Amino acid sequence: MVELIQDNVSCLKQGIDLLGGLSAEEYSRPVPACFNSTIGGHIRHNIDHYYSFAKGHAEGRIDYDCRLRDSRVETDPKVACTQMQELSNALSEIPAGMLDREVQVVMDSGSDAAQGCASRSTLQRELQFLLSHTVHHYALIAVICQLRGIESAKGFGVAPSTLRYRNASSCAQ
Repeated sequence: MVELIQDNVSCLKQGIDLLGGLSAEEYSRPVPACFNSTIGGHIRHNIDHYYSFAKGHAEGRIDYDCRLRDSRVETDPKVACTQMQELSNALSEIPAGMLDREVQVVMDSGSDAAQGCASRSTLQRELQFLLSHTVHHYALIAVICQLRGIESAKGFGVAPSTLRYRNASSCAQ
């Protein structure tokens, strides 16, 4: 289970590495072919989810709808890198023995009846969610980079299970 914490930290580091090579203009410029989204918008969305987790896990209630939505994170890659490093540090401090701890999770599912609805989960499950969620948004970022001619690291935005499958498949050929 400690690996799950490290996997999240490594995932955040992938984002930090990508942002280190981007200008603020590249980071915040909308892409019409991707619903006018920006790299910064996707990064900010991920950071918000990690902050919701970091704030709520100690209290036993994680509210993914109560997000910061800080526009500086969307427009300044240096601000985003700093926050992703802070989150990595916070994740690294979670004791492995806490991962089975139950938490209540709040997330709007879209229906009026579901507002404020909480579900039971564990810290481990929420770290799995965060990793999957982040990789999904990294995949969208990878598309934006490709459309812009910006190189991203091999495997950026690809699920760990897909990378393992591809590696196993290439060895068998």
